[in-house]
Amino acid sequence: MRINKHLIIASLALLSTLFISSCEKDDDSQVSNNTGNATVKFNLTDAPASYDAVYIDVLEVKVHVSNSGDTSNADGWITLPNTQPGIYNLLDFQNGIDTLIASGDVPAGKVSQIRLILGPQNSVVVNGVSEPLKTPSAQQSGLKLKVNYTLQAGIVYEFWLDFDASRSIVAKGNGGYNLKPVIRVFTKNSTGSIDGYVSPIAAFSSVLAYNAAGDSASGMSDTASGYFLLSGLNPASYTVEFDPISPYMATDTMGVNVATGVVTHLDTIRIN
Repeated sequence: MRINKHLIIASLALLSTLFISSCEKDDDSQVSNNTGNATVKFNLTDAPASYDAVYIDVLEVKVHVSNSGDTSNADGWITLPNTQPGIYNLLDFQNGIDTLIASGDVPAGKVSQIRLILGPQNSVVVNGVSEPLKTPSAQQSGLKLKVNYTLQAGIVYEFWLDFDASRSIVAKGNGGYNLKPVIRVFTKNSTGSIDGYVSPIAAFSSVLAYNAAGDSASGMSDTASGYFLLSGLNPASYTVEFDPISPYMATDTMGVNVATGVVTHLDTIRIN
């Protein structure tokens, strides 16, 4: 029985973050004995969207590190010193392409939350016309991305911020667009990926992978090659659903197994 993809996407759009789980057990006694610094790196990537361009204005990235995980403690917030502020076109970073936006050394301990601080120069280009993206006032303190990860001293940790442009841009009824970011945070050492090609390329298919636990990731096939990549998936068996443009017909691939640190390659998906 086909799961309603649109229902899944509508539900996920209510969330702006997903949790990621550490490969290490969160243990307060372990953290308290863990002295020194760890290095964190944050890369920006995007699930493809059908716009000409999507620009976001990155100002800074903050992380909260503490033994308790209590984000109300202001002393735990650290602004990463090596942040690359600027206006980024999300559509430049699709299907496995990414860019480093922030890095730095932080005290070892529990990372419970990340904050991505955006400026006012956010916009979307639709049919050659640039439109400003209005960000809700509640997000002025930063986009809060919940994380559950324990940093050990002397280790480099690399995270990916998967900024889903397709779900994050909401058209207003009276014209214009709002930016309501949907961002997945993941590490490649605790998740896996699915990739492949859609044929014919002209089918330009959206791709959705989901499992019985409700984990999911979405993307679109590349307009030049038909390639797609879904990253940051928890190890499990997935159904991958392909929804091409008209007149092509949707199709599913079931029982796609994802393992930690592995890219599962699908045979070319041929769409009629």
